[in-house]
Amino acid sequence: MNKKGIPGAIKHTIANSQIWRSFFRHSLEDTPKTRMQTIIGNVFLHLHPAKVKRHAPLFKFTWCMGGITFFTFLVLAITGVFLMFYYHPNVRDAYWDMKGLENHVPFGLLLRNLHRWGAHLMVITVWFHMFRVFMTGSYKPPREFNWVIGVVLLVFTLLLSFTGYLLPWDQLGFWAVTVGTNMARSTPALGHEGPFGELLGMTAYNDIRFALLGGSMVGGNALLRAYIWHCIGLPLIVSIFLIVHFWRIRKDGGISGKL
Repeated sequence: MNKKGIPGAIKHTIANSQIWRSFFRHSLEDTPKTRMQTIIGNVFLHLHPAKVKRHAPLFKFTWCMGGITFFTFLVLAITGVFLMFYYHPNVRDAYWDMKGLENHVPFGLLLRNLHRWGAHLMVITVWFHMFRVFMTGSYKPPREFNWVIGVVLLVFTLLLSFTGYLLPWDQLGFWAVTVGTNMARSTPALGHEGPFGELLGMTAYNDIRFALLGGSMVGGNALLRAYIWHCIGLPLIVSIFLIVHFWRIRKDGGISGKL
């Protein structure tokens, strides 16, 4: 009989069974080796390095801007799902759905403000994150590829904010998207008023503005496309780039050292 008695024997039998070992590939003993195996063997944790430099978690070095940006993205994803339950992406219902959410749904105003102010916070923190990375030289080799990934994520963050502007279907969103998409007409090669646009056969009915709006003016098609891009397309793209971003941090040796 095991010196730990029947409980010890049961624990030993379970821990050495094929079913247990198919889930857990290492022992539960707390050692540096098992800690590393836990990180490497977990589908989520393996995106992070198994070892972290002593200075890396310090607030005075990182400002926690990357972590706060990711946290706000998660908050926006969760609150966005709840908002979808009370929203119809058409010009007749969109504005009144928003007003109904604010005035008739319990905690609806809080839910909308969490999403709205979280979006503003994400734009601010991603800029501060890029500023911190630049000022600490964290974009230098071998991290230049991840810097490019970060720039791409910055662009998609701004696109998420832009597409969300139209969804309340109020005057602010309507005219902001009108001005923004009118600027797209001058996009090089893709806009019919931009450089090389005419040479490539671009017109007001096949250029990037027409593709964004689903027509020649801001209307129902534009609202539907903004809704799909904001709720499905862009979040999926951002999630993929975030996974690559975290993975490259690990492959490049973790958060960069001090200058």
